[in-house]
Amino acid sequence: MPAATGNSAYLAIDQGTTSSRAILFNQQFEILYTAQREFPQYYPKNGWVEQDPEELWQSVLNVAREALTVASDLKLSVKHVGITNQRETTLVWNKESGQPVYNAIVWQDRRTSGYCSSLSVHENLVQQKTGLKLDPYFSASK
Repeated sequence: MPAATGNSAYLAIDQGTTSSRAILFNQQFEILYTAQREFPQYYPKNGWVEQDPEELWQSVLNVAREALTVASDLKLSVKHVGITNQRETTLVWNKESGQPVYNAIVWQDRRTSGYCSSLSVHENLVQQKTGLKLDPYFSASK
């Protein structure tokens, strides 16, 4: 493990498609610690890909806590955090309770293929307005 020079650190959180990862860096951007937790994907129907929001959230919390514990043990203060996520994965929650309404619909999910096909006559307009192709990959159709 590289030395923890200085008293501040950087934390990167990567919430990916199949796992969440936290990486703790020193001031020279050398990796001090890495934590990773995998979580399952669910396939309730052909072409559908979902994730349980609570499993996803817990994986992020667990890796972040691990990295913060290491930072504390090394007497480092995390001053900067960077976060990446899963592109077009969509999650809707109740604004009053904060609870998810349904599972996260993963970016690979193709359930809106038929809907996108039905809009194909407007494909040029969609691309002009959004800059995006008409495809189930993007969150708007989900």
